[in-house]
Amino acid sequence: MPRDKDSRKLRIVRHRRVRKKVIGTAERPRLCVYRSLKGIYAQVIDDTQGHTVAHATSREIAGNAGEPMPKTAASSAVGRLVAERATAAGIAAVVFDRGGYRYHGRVKALAEGAREGGLVF
Repeated sequence: MPRDKDSRKLRIVRHRRVRKKVIGTAERPRLCVYRSLKGIYAQVIDDTQGHTVAHATSREIAGNAGEPMPKTAASSAVGRLVAERATAAGIAAVVFDRGGYRYHGRVKALAEGAREGGLVF
């Protein structure tokens, strides 16, 4: 771990440590989560070919709704949307990559939304 307590650097260290083990294949791609202060982004990635199969962002959800949505509710909607797009692409099971974030709050809401949408992980 780095000696300084910069949370961004510590998250990257955690993400690299997790990525040593979590690898997406064609049968079971990786559901990768990125969380910023304003939004949340999810991608279903096939690491063997190196391309994105499906993606969804909270900006899409916010653009469709007339009024602002709470971040946790938007995260759950992003999970359902990425699950819908992944199943349309023929993906039923994924490996969850939380991106070095704690499985709590918005990341957990996205994962539960993806499970509600039909993804298995």
